[in-house]
Amino acid sequence: MKRRDFVGLSALAAGAVFLPNFPGFGGTLVSPERLLESVMDAAVNKRLADAALNAAKSAGASYADVRIGRYLNQSIFTREKQVQNIASGESFGAGVRVLANGTWGFAATNTVTEAGLAKAAQLAVQIAKANSKVQKEQVKLAPVKGHGEVSWKTPIQQNAFEVPIAQKVELLLAANAKALDNSANFVNSALFQINEQKYFASTDGSYIDQDVHRIWPTFDVTAIDRASGKFRTRQALSAPMGMGYEYMTPKAAGKIAGPAGTGLIGYKDSYDILEDAALAAKQAKEKITAKSVVPGKYDLVLDPNHLGLTIHESVGHPTELDRVLGYEANYAGTSFATLEWKAKKQPYGSKLVNIVADKLQPGSLGAVGYDDEGVKTKRWDIIKDGVLVDYQKIRDQAAMVGQNESDGCCYADSWSSVQFQRMPNVSLQPGKAKLSVDEMIKNVDKGIYIAGRGSFSIDQQRYNSQFGGTVFYAINKGKIDGMLEDVAYQTNTLEFWNSCAAICDESDYRLFGSFFDGKGQPSQVSAVSHGSATTRFNGVNVINTARKIG
Repeated sequence: MKRRDFVGLSALAAGAVFLPNFPGFGGTLVSPERLLESVMDAAVNKRLADAALNAAKSAGASYADVRIGRYLNQSIFTREKQVQNIASGESFGAGVRVLANGTWGFAATNTVTEAGLAKAAQLAVQIAKANSKVQKEQVKLAPVKGHGEVSWKTPIQQNAFEVPIAQKVELLLAANAKALDNSANFVNSALFQINEQKYFASTDGSYIDQDVHRIWPTFDVTAIDRASGKFRTRQALSAPMGMGYEYMTPKAAGKIAGPAGTGLIGYKDSYDILEDAALAAKQAKEKITAKSVVPGKYDLVLDPNHLGLTIHESVGHPTELDRVLGYEANYAGTSFATLEWKAKKQPYGSKLVNIVADKLQPGSLGAVGYDDEGVKTKRWDIIKDGVLVDYQKIRDQAAMVGQNESDGCCYADSWSSVQFQRMPNVSLQPGKAKLSVDEMIKNVDKGIYIAGRGSFSIDQQRYNSQFGGTVFYAINKGKIDGMLEDVAYQTNTLEFWNSCAAICDESDYRLFGSFFDGKGQPSQVSAVSHGSATTRFNGVNVINTARKIG
């Protein structure tokens, strides 16, 4: 049975209202002061979880797990000198998943009492038994050893939810002022903060308490030339991170200078929103008079804040095993990288391409101690020396490819959602030889340097694609030679990764992130990071995206 059919047959209890201007996360609107009032208590949650697990076993389940979750989110939106919106939300409830007659069943409830969870567990078993009548093959779970009572927390230094809203608003408005002082005409800024407090328990003997934090500052700056009517926008070069509010405190050690002649700054474990906003305004204005690119073949030098999106779309999604097997096609289609294709051991990329999946990297969006099936997280190879060697798997997928271990990448975005396979952090490993960005550019005769995310499109097999960016600079005979506009590159996944010719060393390694990555039906979102150092790709087809009217 496909996941969408299972979800369609399952009766999910209603529990939350979507927050305005905060896509993908449900919650009851509450005052910001109330967000920190209640605390998840592990001893209480263990008693509640045992009530669900015992009820499930008594009703005939061969396996059961329960997730009790409290989800906090806060978003702040500003424009120029005004605050547009502040939304704070809290969602609390529990979901119970069971195996009965070799088939999944799921039910959720916002009545978080022993009786409420027992009732949800009984309903989940009833659903599983009903589903088993149309299940063709029984679910086979990869074994997991019970962990007992354990806990994990994002290693934050400052809880963003404990920082006064007035202080966060002041910072966003100061960033807006920096942009306006540097000739911007319009500027929007926002700060997203998430805290997932999750308690997982299973009949395997695990009781896992986790406290996960994420943060994302961002903005758009627009400059207008009133004489010509032209305007250009430059987005923030921040990366969403699995950190606390300390990410908003700039550190000199967290900055990496971009190529000479661009003024760009790369950010590692801290972000200077004031510095970035001021530069963004200058670059937005410069983009108005920048030369329009001449189509043709170019060597591309791609900044990590740009390359992360290409990694996400052309490696992250096509190596999700449910897409490979055809069980999932929502929000991106299936995958060209089938089991049959993998067996041929054709090169996915050049021998420089080593891409790992992991749920461990500090500061990353996907970092947790245990996934939503109670599997201890890890790091593993996806592409090794240019060859596809593995996929992303969860407990009920491992046996499908002859393996007996989950990769620990199962996730649900809410207590009311059933957990399923989600992308871990997927990252390109830096080069082993010492190489700076300026040294890389010296070896480029005709090229383009691209930073920041932009529009993109990719086909339903994750093969043919087109990617834009935020800022573009011409490279002429080893030097930056002015800004370009209207740039996008067209390629296919194998052609692109096989053109990888050089990767900067670890000192240039940084994270890109997707805060609201959609998948599934009903839709769920998750957060995932993609790391890389600046990387060169030779002979890539570049097109001009300008559209002339009339």
